[in-house]
Amino acid sequence: MASMTLYLPDAAFSAFHVHVSRLAWHTQDMALSARVALSIAETDDGRADPFTLMRISIRGKAEQLKGEQPDLQKAWLRKFPEQKINFELADFSFWRIVPTDARFVAGFGRIHNLSAAELAACSSS
Repeated sequence: MASMTLYLPDAAFSAFHVHVSRLAWHTQDMALSARVALSIAETDDGRADPFTLMRISIRGKAEQLKGEQPDLQKAWLRKFPEQKINFELADFSFWRIVPTDARFVAGFGRIHNLSAAELAACSSS
């Protein structure tokens, strides 16, 4: 199931976190199969050819995190303060997506396949 959701990468790009409802189809699909893809695109700036926008598709394995995640919750709310209400709802939980590889498109015809290690090397840490 393809869906749009918020994500929070760890500093080393070794994991990407999502906070999702078990009622959502994408969460139900992750529970059935850990194989997922996370697509991230550069913000559309109105250019004539949107295929020149940078984007990355990250393939990985998803796992639901059990119990409270106070440090992750604090980091999440620093980035997405408007999502505070979701922590009051029983159907939301954190999931960790651990990348296996990625495909970075730097613009039309400029495509780079990356291993998980190469993706991590792109991080700010």
